[in-house]
Amino acid sequence: MRKETKKKVRILGAVLFFLYLLALTYFLFFAEGYGRSVEGRMYAYNLQPFREIKRFWIHREMLGTFAVFCNLAGNVIGFIPFGMILPVIWPKTGKVLRILLLSFEFSLCVETIQLVWKVGSFDVDDLILNTLGGVIGYLLFWICNKIRRKIYG
Repeated sequence: MRKETKKKVRILGAVLFFLYLLALTYFLFFAEGYGRSVEGRMYAYNLQPFREIKRFWIHREMLGTFAVFCNLAGNVIGFIPFGMILPVIWPKTGKVLRILLLSFEFSLCVETIQLVWKVGSFDVDDLILNTLGGVIGYLLFWICNKIRRKIYG
């Protein structure tokens, strides 16, 4: 890829990453439809791995498809752009282990802020699902990058 094209792709990636972070911030901290109200909230947390995932799966019929999808798939899908765009704008992150660690660290920051501000809850299952989403995003980036290199050399 030519230098000018690389620069344009990185700039576009940075703009998309910024927009992604804005949308993520809204959904994780301010979207009242997802239980993000601060009033009258107590500290809520889950430190037992797979407890909430199991609970949502067992009670999926009672909770409804939307709630289960938002909690389980939403946490994964929400971090796919993180794993896809970050290697474009910051090439040194172009390893799956680095993306795994960065996804985990970013998710840990988000969960900690949710706990401290009492918006949502600190959930170790969210850490697992968010990290999985970041890794899936990176794998999608990696596959697309391999295809691009085969087509364009």
